[in-house]
Amino acid sequence: HVQLVESGGGLVQAGGSLKLSCVASQFTFSSSRSCMGWFRQAPGKDREGVAHIDSDGTTLYADSVKGRFTISKDKGRNTFVLQMNSLKPDDTAMYYCAVMSGGKCPGEYNSWGQGTQVTVS
Repeated sequence: HVQLVESGGGLVQAGGSLKLSCVASQFTFSSSRSCMGWFRQAPGKDREGVAHIDSDGTTLYADSVKGRFTISKDKGRNTFVLQMNSLKPDDTAMYYCAVMSGGKCPGEYNSWGQGTQVTVS
């Protein structure tokens, strides 16, 4: 089954940057209907979709992160990345990567990572 492992979270000052990575095993990035995404959840808040990228490289971002976050993928390494710049305290959350195959991107993700904490002071 698909396994996802995130890394790159941590503590950063406002205005700083972090790069989150998600390594996917048993998942085909080159599949014509693959979709990869990053989500976040802060204490007491609902989970929010942050960024998504499909097999064609088409991206979609939440309004709250547009212009600051960039999602990309490295098919050769089965890794996708969330580059986060100009971080704000409101970006503090647990960040999760997720993947899906088939259907519209983004859609119903069926494989999730364990999460990595991002804290912006």
